[in-house]
Amino acid sequence: MPFCAGCGTQAEGAFCPKCGAPMGAGAGAPPPAAGTPPPMAASAPMADNVAGALCYVFGLLTGIIFLVLAPYSQNRAVRFHAFQSIFLNVSMIVLWIVLTIVLGILGHIPVLGALFALLLGLLWLVFALGFFGLWLYLLIQTYQGKTVVLPIIGSLAQKQA
Repeated sequence: MPFCAGCGTQAEGAFCPKCGAPMGAGAGAPPPAAGTPPPMAASAPMADNVAGALCYVFGLLTGIIFLVLAPYSQNRAVRFHAFQSIFLNVSMIVLWIVLTIVLGILGHIPVLGALFALLLGLLWLVFALGFFGLWLYLLIQTYQGKTVVLPIIGSLAQKQA
């Protein structure tokens, strides 16, 4: 008796009674033995965790690259990390521009300019170190296979992925 190529049940006639697949060229092959793994489909050259971690390495550049590359552009997990990397770097650039403008304006105040410049310079240092720490944390956690969703940026990335 022939077996269905789609689901492996015994079938008579032109169509499988279980899944409705046509009984054609693949009919007659016995179903796979119990406990044998299914045949592997063509997969991407890298694992999802490696591709996701690489999305963060060069920020905007690698995020865009992984959104364009064929096997990764259809992978929801890699797309999430690519979008989160892009959004994180864009927000960092915008905050850096705002901080630079504020530092430039307040630095020109005659009496308190030096104090404001010093305070904003320290704020810029804390901002840069915090961004570096967040970038490193995301890189390591993604490589370990964990998904970190940032508060505002992460929800936007989930909607895009």
